[in-house]
Amino acid sequence: MAKQQNLNDAGVAINGYDPVSYFIGDRPVHGNFTISSTVDGATYYFASEANRAKFDADPAAYIPQYGGFCAVAVSEGKIFDVDPETYKVTDGKLYLFYNGELGNTKPQWEADETTRRGNADAHWAKDEPLEMH
Repeated sequence: MAKQQNLNDAGVAINGYDPVSYFIGDRPVHGNFTISSTVDGATYYFASEANRAKFDADPAAYIPQYGGFCAVAVSEGKIFDVDPETYKVTDGKLYLFYNGELGNTKPQWEADETTRRGNADAHWAKDEPLEMH
C-alpha cells in the first residue's frame, strides 16, 4: 500500500512550496508551477531549475517526513494538515507542523523531539492508514 501524502486537489505537495528551499536560505519559498517534478504521485514545484536539479538528483533528501503531514499529529497516530512555513530541519530531514486556529504544534515537537520522532516513526511505519483530524 502506498503511504498517505498531504496533497492539494491538483496533487501538489507542500502547498506549492519549493522543498529544496527549506534547506537553503533563511525561509521556504513558493515554487513555480512551470518548474516541477513528480515523485510517487506527488508533484513538487521549484523556485529555480537549479533547485529542481538538486531535488531530481536525490528526492528523498528533500521530501518532507510523514507524507508532509503534521509531525506532531503523526506522533499521536493521526494526520493533520500543515502550515508550510512552520517547519524544522533536523538531521537533514524536513518536518512540517500545523499552525492555525488550534495553535502551533511545533513547540510540542521541540519540547521532546526525540520521543515525538520515535512515536511518529513507529506510527508511520504501520501498514494501515492514519485517520485525518
